Amino acid sequence: MAGGGKPCRVIGLGNPERGDDGAGRAVARWLAGRLPPQVEILERGGEAADLLACLDGAGAVYLVDASAPTGAPGRIRRFDAAAAPLPAESFAFSTHGLGLGEAVELARALGSLPPHCVVYAIEGQAFDPGAPLSPPVAAAVAEAGGLLTREIAG
Repeated sequence: MAGGGKPCRVIGLGNPERGDDGAGRAVARWLAGRLPPQVEILERGGEAADLLACLDGAGAVYLVDASAPTGAPGRIRRFDAAAAPLPAESFAFSTHGLGLGEAVELARALGSLPPHCVVYAIEGQAFDPGAPLSPPVAAAVAEAGGLLTREIAG
C-alpha cells in the first residue's frame, strides 16, 4: 500500500441524486469493510475546497468519480494524477461545480497533491436529477471496487 506512513484515502465523489454522477460514492460504499482498517473511505460531493482538504496530508489518495459520456457507459479508466494532468475531455462535465481535473491541478499548484494520487473514472450515461445509476454504471461499481481493492492491497 503506497503512502509512506501518511494516511491512505479512498474518496468517492459525486451526487447520488443525479444518476450516474453518484458512481464514485457507490464505489466508496461498496468498499466499506473490504479494505484494511487503516484505509480511510470518504464520500464527498466534489466541491473543490472540501476535496483539497481531503487531499492534504495524505500519502496516497484514490479518487473515484463519474466521467463524461463518450459512448461507452460503465467503462472504467485509471489515471495516475500524480504523474500527469487528467484528460480535460473526460472531466470537463461536472455536476459538482469545479471539475475533478481542475481541483487536482489546483492541489498540484498549491503543493498539496499527494505523491500517490490515482483516479478511477467510470464513464457515465445519464445524469438526470432524481435518477438512479444507469444499468451499465451500476454494473461497473463492483468491478471498480475490485480493481481498487487489488491495487491498494498491492
